[in-house]
Amino acid sequence: MIDSFIKFLTYEKRVSAHTINSYSNDLLQFNAFLKHHAPEVAIAYATHLDIRAWIVDLSGKKNKARSINRKISTLRSFYKFLQHRRHIKLNPTHKVKALKANYPLPHFVQVNEVFNLLDDHGFVYDFPSLRDRLMLELLYGTGIRLSEMINLQTANVHLDRGTIKVEGKRQKERVIPCHKSLMKLISAYQNEKSIYFRDNDAVNHFLLVTNNGDACYPMMVYRTVRKYLDQYAHADKRSPHVMRHTFATHLLDNGADLNAIKDLLGHASLAATQVYTHNSMEKLKSVFDQAHPKA
Repeated sequence: MIDSFIKFLTYEKRVSAHTINSYSNDLLQFNAFLKHHAPEVAIAYATHLDIRAWIVDLSGKKNKARSINRKISTLRSFYKFLQHRRHIKLNPTHKVKALKANYPLPHFVQVNEVFNLLDDHGFVYDFPSLRDRLMLELLYGTGIRLSEMINLQTANVHLDRGTIKVEGKRQKERVIPCHKSLMKLISAYQNEKSIYFRDNDAVNHFLLVTNNGDACYPMMVYRTVRKYLDQYAHADKRSPHVMRHTFATHLLDNGADLNAIKDLLGHASLAATQVYTHNSMEKLKSVFDQAHPKA
């Protein structure tokens, strides 16, 4: 049953390898729990009581509520799949509620620090420096995910239209507009790239490549972002995803429609985007406290 579900996710839903790994680990972990605590129960026929017992066990082992909720979500998808394939009649997760969890506010970089970060100082106009700067500009200028940026193909950058086309989760494509200075930087980078790799046409598939012409990899991007954020910003966290949070927060602070931000980020639902309203509310409270006579 688990193998069938994983194949369904891989070949029909086409979810990412990271998601496949998470789902597989969660299901194998629940199956191992059943074998130990209820060996007579096959995973396909577990009841809501079995699931609740697992949740209690996970809580007792100090698993965080967010982690447990993710595992519950995995089970929901698994039993929905079994129900759809008529392996079971009732979905046992319908009687299972998610745990209450405190979700931390997204970390972001202040506007003045972003401008300081992306200023001309600290960058020279050779291939490695232009590439590093383009990484930062893409993350902040478009809000794309790390995986989307690494896999961004040169053919999907349209300088004439001022847009890029990225492939998001579950291979959903979206088109993101880019500001003029970002387009200008991409053009300068591509010119330098063609000179740097004059005799290697293979590097033209992906927009961002290493000094050796290979595809960029996550740890390289992490190191690059940390390097510059350490120098020019004071964010509590320094990662590519912080730049994505910064993109969304600054758009919302400047009056962008929440649905438009949702589409730009590639979120499946508005609920995922609404977390940024909390950051903006903190800013509004600060303005209110400073400006209102009775504050």
